[in-house]
Amino acid sequence: MKISITDDGSGITKEFARAIGATILGRFVNIPESKGSGYLTGFAWGRDLRMMIRNYHLKEDVFIERTNELAEGQEDIIFLLSGIFPSPIHPEEELLPEQANMVICRHAVSSIIAMPRNTAFKSVTIAASKHYLQQMFAHIEHPVVSSVLEATNNFIFETGISAEIITTASEMLLRPVPESMESQYCKLKCKELLCHIFTLLMQQDAIPSGNMHINDIKAIYAIKTHLLAYLHEPPNVKALAKNAGMSEPKLRKLFKHTFGKGVFEYYQFARMQKAAQLLREKRLSVAEVGYQVGFTNLSHFSRVFTQHTGSKPKRYSSN
Repeated sequence: MKISITDDGSGITKEFARAIGATILGRFVNIPESKGSGYLTGFAWGRDLRMMIRNYHLKEDVFIERTNELAEGQEDIIFLLSGIFPSPIHPEEELLPEQANMVICRHAVSSIIAMPRNTAFKSVTIAASKHYLQQMFAHIEHPVVSSVLEATNNFIFETGISAEIITTASEMLLRPVPESMESQYCKLKCKELLCHIFTLLMQQDAIPSGNMHINDIKAIYAIKTHLLAYLHEPPNVKALAKNAGMSEPKLRKLFKHTFGKGVFEYYQFARMQKAAQLLREKRLSVAEVGYQVGFTNLSHFSRVFTQHTGSKPKRYSSN
């Protein structure tokens, strides 16, 4: 299913709900059984701070082409924290986990949002005005923090998440307070998440690339999608650049700026994430996992896995 949505700054939740035939009950958007299960919900604390929680899965692939038409002077920064809730909606269903990561971009960046079927979407999206963020974090002297707070051109930046983010998001999902206090509770947790996010930014070396054309953003994310789909094959940067219609140096530069890792480094990182997931959730043998992610030499697989996780595959599986 392909959906085209225009976001005027208030988000795309209602338009998404209308497109898939979801029911809206209060602040909850409930996914219909014919389309999947779960819900979306959120809060808005004025124009400076908004938040949406996604906790659902879909039975068919959905692609949203989002075009942003923001009011003059509206300069929001979007923080998308994916794969951060600890358990799937229905444990008995065979759902793929959403990749755990964090994407930061200007709200003005129009984009393609892919929602593959049978994937558990467990994410929090925060939209905060630059003014609000500057009030909280402008005192921090760090090049990556400054590049986010002072951005005037399009940028998109992706990195990992922390255990603190997962813990805070889980507390937000459970909301152990009376309904009358949920909004205030979630606002506090939202600010706590922003503190953890900027703590992570202070650990980054790469500065988000400014003034990226939407076509370059789409091309870079198409390359990322290709890498994740073919984890058993080492990336051919020359071929990827040719298919993307850009030079190899440009591809390497934009990829590094966007994901904080080079193409091969990101590919290796993704392979180890996939291997860890297979060992943890599918209970496959070390040999089976190694072959699935493209290793023919199991000793080499064990060394690379240990470098990335700090644990040998067999020990990781048994734990």
